[in-house]
Amino acid sequence: MSTPRISFEFFPPKTLDASFRLWETARALAPLAPDFVSVTYGAGGTTRQLTHEAVTTINRQFGLQVAAHLTCVEATKAETMEIVQSYADAGIREIVALRGDAPKGADRFTPHPEGFASSVELIRAIAARGDMTIRVGAYPEPHPDSADTDADVTWLKRKIDAGATSAITQFFFEADTFFRFRDKCAAAGIDVPIIPGILPVQSWAGTKRFAATCNTAVPDWAEEAFQMAALDGPEATRALATSLSVDLCEALTAGGVGQLHFYTLNRPELTRDVCAALGVRPAGGLEAVA
Repeated sequence: MSTPRISFEFFPPKTLDASFRLWETARALAPLAPDFVSVTYGAGGTTRQLTHEAVTTINRQFGLQVAAHLTCVEATKAETMEIVQSYADAGIREIVALRGDAPKGADRFTPHPEGFASSVELIRAIAARGDMTIRVGAYPEPHPDSADTDADVTWLKRKIDAGATSAITQFFFEADTFFRFRDKCAAAGIDVPIIPGILPVQSWAGTKRFAATCNTAVPDWAEEAFQMAALDGPEATRALATSLSVDLCEALTAGGVGQLHFYTLNRPELTRDVCAALGVRPAGGLEAVA
């Protein structure tokens, strides 16, 4: 089985302690030579400046290719494209273009009167510049605002046609969930890389809350396994989380997947352990840039 290529997702820090955790996470995972790392955008655009600072610092300090998340939420088209230009000025050449979640307190996404109405409009505008690689989100299980997976596939096709060159999926628990989605995408004429999103379980309760917000189905077997592991303590739970992530990744690579994207939650240990089990080793001589 070939060793997969990897990438990581971080989120921007909101406190001093969180800043230290982000930098330690980047420092710990940079030697694994990821294809890229992405930095998220808070709901409602709440971390816009923090995201920009994290993206540029990670790029400069660790020499990593960074893909900056960008959304349509609560900003005019001009303001959004100014952000794109600021990334270009800083040498950033990858964007993860998303519609974005509704601001806190709102039931659903509502476009800014002078903003982009959808991710497709945002992608088209960025693509027109001609200087950015554009990645997008994909949903193996129906997006909370979507009727079904077929609708998600149709929307993904529109995003690819608008200029996106790859997609990163929401996390899921079973490889067959991804394979069914991949087959539907292929049948729809989508031929760009679709990178599975992997979430090593740092906290089972937190993972279930996250799953509920993004419509990810939690299998009964996973619930039972984590309940049993909890009886034996934190080490047993950690061992289970590592084992399940490795099993999922191995099933995906056996099915022809060549790249995996890890949602690190700014905690590197589990992700590093999973990568090691998959044969991903530190690249010789790669260290943080002083």
